[in-house]
Amino acid sequence: MAPFFAFDDGRGILAPLTDLRPSFDLRTGAMTTLERLQATLRGFCLGLVVPDPMANLTRERHAAPVNAPPTRAALYVNGRAPLAPDSAAMLEPGQAIIEGGSGDLVAAHLDPDQASVFVQGKSPPLTIVESLDEPTLLARPWHIRAFRDRCISKDLEILISDPGREPPPSVTKYGDHPVRIAPSARVYPGTVLDLEGGPIMIDEHAVIRPGAILIGPCYIGPHSTVLERATIRPYTSIGPWCKVNGEIGGTIFQGYANKAHDGYIGDAYVGEWVNLGAGTTTSNLLNTYGEIIARPAAGVGNEATGQQFLGPVIGDHVKTAICTRLMTGSILHTGGMIASTTAASGHVPAFAWITDAGRRAYRLDKFVEVMRAAMARRKLEPTAAYLERISALHRASAVT
Repeated sequence: MAPFFAFDDGRGILAPLTDLRPSFDLRTGAMTTLERLQATLRGFCLGLVVPDPMANLTRERHAAPVNAPPTRAALYVNGRAPLAPDSAAMLEPGQAIIEGGSGDLVAAHLDPDQASVFVQGKSPPLTIVESLDEPTLLARPWHIRAFRDRCISKDLEILISDPGREPPPSVTKYGDHPVRIAPSARVYPGTVLDLEGGPIMIDEHAVIRPGAILIGPCYIGPHSTVLERATIRPYTSIGPWCKVNGEIGGTIFQGYANKAHDGYIGDAYVGEWVNLGAGTTTSNLLNTYGEIIARPAAGVGNEATGQQFLGPVIGDHVKTAICTRLMTGSILHTGGMIASTTAASGHVPAFAWITDAGRRAYRLDKFVEVMRAAMARRKLEPTAAYLERISALHRASAVT
């Protein structure tokens, strides 16, 4: 067991992924990165270190101390590392592991004096014992796609240590990989579970409606519903409290999002409180079969992603109208409303209200009104820290 701290160093260009959560709270597979750290290190999370603008929001979500003065030596792990190396748990005080390409810290064992310097955003003197050749840290929104398959496979291996109850006889199951259906989950007659390519987990209070097809490896999170005749393809992770339909492949839903109608979404990331209108469809492959180019943020040029298959990255609270098209590698930032007959592509700024009449800023008061209505459907309401963060993001948005 290795007690640890998780930290968000604020580096890279990760918006909209980290607009409303620190990097370790991203669902990078079936689990969030922090959940995976807790499971793999089998240690207690002693505390969290985040940039100041994210501190109040993080305190509301976690019992662990946030940005508190350290009192003991401990392992510190970068929240941008979806799969922290096993060697991190073996570090001695004063030793560190870095990502070779960027030089950024992946993990370090810090004594209280070193940790005090680190929590203040400074770099204590450390002995580098390992420089990782392979990319290890998320630095762009599309990197979540690069880690997806390994994270989902590792998570399902952890979560399905106990296969649980067998599907009812009315469910068609084939293949040799395990399936775990939580005791409180409901799987209706006519469901097909394809276990030839990997395992399937259906978590607590999840509902799989008649005629749905689930192809492993995939994960359906707590309280989520897979509607009639939906097809959930491999390497898909549906977070908690989602409602999904149509064809979904290789996509991570952070949670609290709806895609309740037909339409295809593939190799994508979907943030919280997203609503995809009926027939919303994404592209995840260029007609040339070439490498996908994407633009992560305003003021930044196009970049090669290293991916042949890449759908959109959809930030929190994005809404799309019926039959909306989202192009390959598009980055839709927080709070956008897309209701145009032309396809959304490239970089779509935060709080952009887009129709065929053009693009304008989504008024903050109207946005908050809609946000409250959406969250009330799940019997939730935005906290003071959440509203403060939304306001700060809106002030910083570049929509004119």
